[in-house]
Amino acid sequence: MNNITLENFRCFRKAEARLAPLTLLVGENSTGKTSFMAMIRVLRDVAFGKFVPNFKEEPYDLGSFDEIAHHRGSRGSRAASFKAEFGLEERGNCPVHYYAVTFEREDTVPVPMTRTIKQNDIWVEHQIRDNSLRFCSGRSETPWVWSDLEWEHERIVNAREQLPSFLDLVLSAKQRVNEKFFSEIRESNNPPFDQEDFKQLDRVEQFIRSFRLPLQRFSRRPFASAPVRSKPRRTYDPASLTTDSEGDYIPMYLAHMHLRGGEKWEKLKNKLQQFGRTSGLFDEITVKRFGKFEGAPFQLQVRKFGRPSKGPWRNLIDVGYGVSQVLPVVTELVRRDMADPIVPGMFLMQQPEVHLHPSAEAALGSLFCELAARGHQLTVETHSDYLLDRVRMDVRDGTSELKPEDVSILYFERGALEVHIHTLGLDKHGNILDAPEGYREFFRKETRRFLRF
Repeated sequence: MNNITLENFRCFRKAEARLAPLTLLVGENSTGKTSFMAMIRVLRDVAFGKFVPNFKEEPYDLGSFDEIAHHRGSRGSRAASFKAEFGLEERGNCPVHYYAVTFEREDTVPVPMTRTIKQNDIWVEHQIRDNSLRFCSGRSETPWVWSDLEWEHERIVNAREQLPSFLDLVLSAKQRVNEKFFSEIRESNNPPFDQEDFKQLDRVEQFIRSFRLPLQRFSRRPFASAPVRSKPRRTYDPASLTTDSEGDYIPMYLAHMHLRGGEKWEKLKNKLQQFGRTSGLFDEITVKRFGKFEGAPFQLQVRKFGRPSKGPWRNLIDVGYGVSQVLPVVTELVRRDMADPIVPGMFLMQQPEVHLHPSAEAALGSLFCELAARGHQLTVETHSDYLLDRVRMDVRDGTSELKPEDVSILYFERGALEVHIHTLGLDKHGNILDAPEGYREFFRKETRRFLRF
């Protein structure tokens, strides 16, 4: 995703932001950063024909329609709908493909009612409520309409069935055209259908197929982490490997990989230990099993090297809360990076630096730069100056292959009745560009107070 636009969504009346391989969300508490990430996941799900999205799915609980639609204060009215749009751009000079969704109320739940994809002068719109398809391929400003489609609104929305893809809808329309069902088109006062119109349908089909290519970069569902991860345990019993936002499954995943052994475990362990050493949290990590069978209880242990010996192994619960809080985040980043280099990962992370020492917060910034430079897309909500400054320095120093334009800093600023998003960039020296007057005002006040100005 290259950009995102929000209208009448939560605290945003109208907001636009640039997304990059590494996007950092900064600003005060309760300024919509978590809502912003939740909408990224919703947009991705709808674009892939996901079931009607759940705005209460962990780690985001945005409530019902009344909590999600923008409200202009006690005297203002609540919006009847809200809209979100994102842009996708292929590498090189290919034009941007846009995907937009409008949500309306269905009982107390927000559901997608209009989906639109567009590129330059061509666009396709699916009206879900009346199940009509409208498209314009640049031939004229008058859209072509097809309203007799196979999918029913009640079946899609009420039963929460999977949304039909744009390609399926257009192919359905083409099939009916081939069967010469033209009556509805003529009765709706649209231009008479002719051979040229059929060519336009072909063009629309090719456009949709071209849209699917950049979208495939996000075929893997984003990993979304909670701001606080699960508590460590002294001893773990084997459990399901089902992914969760708090990382409760990570100890079982590590135990599973340890039991399998071989090259994959060694590679995973080495990457975790590399981060542990860089951050100063630990030098080695291992799994201690109480039995040789897969169902045996186990412990996660780490140790730091002393001098002259390596030091004792310590249980995860005995080495400080920071290690157990960052381990699920780092493990998920590393394992997805190892899994499939062809399909990059998309990560939505809330305060990954929680409970970490400043040196470890900075090490996270370097890890994010490294992964973003390899093609992954990371959107990170952070309150850490150490993490942000490390990203700036790594870009300046060329520590990774991440370029200044590969980083976007989104500053969320609270206004009287809405929140504004400011897109800030970096120059080649790591300086922050386009910062508004209110950016870092708190720190300037603290500095003036410290210096007794």
